[in-house]
Amino acid sequence: MPAKDELAKRRHDNLVARLESLMEAELKPDYQGYYGQLILSSSDLEEMGDLKDVRRAAREASRRLGWQPKTQLVDGRLFVYDDREVPEEINRQAMRDAAEAMEAVMRPHMNRAPSND
Repeated sequence: MPAKDELAKRRHDNLVARLESLMEAELKPDYQGYYGQLILSSSDLEEMGDLKDVRRAAREASRRLGWQPKTQLVDGRLFVYDDREVPEEINRQAMRDAAEAMEAVMRPHMNRAPSND
């Protein structure tokens, strides 16, 4: 029986390391570790194993990154995100980035002449 426990522990540790790596890759350096999130598709979840085990591993991995983890299952996808209070300076930077992204998307539409249909 101990061999089975050891195998399960190794599987869990490997899953935690994999998830931590995926989470870390999604972080934006300008946000100093805040606004972390990871979205796992239903096929990702199938590949990783039992949902409760993936959730547990995701919470552990996110804590290693300093997050206050939250998980939510929506339409077969698992959302893992950092629910910490974000410092004002980083929040302002994120809002500026979001505004710039929206402007870039809207700019082509703003330069068009109105249609007289």
